[in-house]
Amino acid sequence: MTTTTNTTTNDIADVQNTEDTRKIAINKVGIKDIRHPVRVRDRTGGDQHTIANFNMYVNLPHNFKGTHMSRFVEILNQHEREISVQSFKDMLVEMTDRLEAESGHVEMSFPYFVNKAAPVSGVKSLLDYDVTFIGAIEKGNHETILKVVVPVTSLCPCSKKISERGAHNQRSHVTLTVKTQEFVWIEDLIDIVENIASCELYGLLKRPDEKYVTERAYDNPKFVEDMVRDIATALNDDQRISAYIVESENFESIHNHSAYALIEKNMGT
Repeated sequence: MTTTTNTTTNDIADVQNTEDTRKIAINKVGIKDIRHPVRVRDRTGGDQHTIANFNMYVNLPHNFKGTHMSRFVEILNQHEREISVQSFKDMLVEMTDRLEAESGHVEMSFPYFVNKAAPVSGVKSLLDYDVTFIGAIEKGNHETILKVVVPVTSLCPCSKKISERGAHNQRSHVTLTVKTQEFVWIEDLIDIVENIASCELYGLLKRPDEKYVTERAYDNPKFVEDMVRDIATALNDDQRISAYIVESENFESIHNHSAYALIEKNMGT
C-alpha cells in the first residue's frame, strides 16, 4: 500500500537562503543565454518583433549561499509575450528588487533590420545588424549602454597608392558602444558609421549599384586607424553621447589575420 504526503512550499527546504560561511561575496550570479521575444520601435515609426538572448545577473552578499535562479525566468515571462526596449529599465529595477540585490545587470542582444535602398537602382532589401542593450544598477544608480555592430566595406589607402590597377578591400565590422544623455535611435549610430566607411553594405545590388559601390570605396580609402578616428570625431560632436568605445576589425583580404583599432572616451574626463 502506497501512502502520499501533501507537501506545502513551507515544508520544502530553501537551500539558497541558508548561510554561507566562506565570507566571499559574488559580483555577478544569474542566468545566461535565455531567449525571449522582444519588440523594438524603429526610426520609421514601426515595431520590429524579434528574439533576444538575455543575460541576467545580480550580486550576492557573502552570507548567502545562492540566489533564486527561477525568479529571473519569472521576470521575463511576466512581461506577457514580449519585452519592449522601453520596458527594459523597469525590468532591470524589478529584477534587482525581487532578488533583494544591491546591483543588477541585464544584457539583451538581438538582430535588428533596416530596409535599405540600393544607391542607383533603388531596389530595397533588408540588412541585419547585431544590437545589444546593457542595463546596470549599482546602489540605486542606473546606467544604460547601447552597442551596435555595423558591417561595412574598407579599402586600403596603401594598396591604392602603390598599385597600378585597383586596390584590395575587405568587409569590416565596426562596433559602437555608447552611453547616451538622451534618446538615440539605433539607426542614428548606424548612419554615423556607414557615412564614414569606405562604403556601406547592401543586401541586394543590381549591376549599376555594384559599379557605384566599387567606385565609392575606391574614392574613399580608409585604414582601420582612419575608421576609428573619423567615427570618434563624429561622436565627439554629438551632444547626445556621454561616453563611447569605437572598434573596427578589418577582415583582411590579402592576409590571414585581421587589422584592429579601438578608441575609448568618456566625455566627462
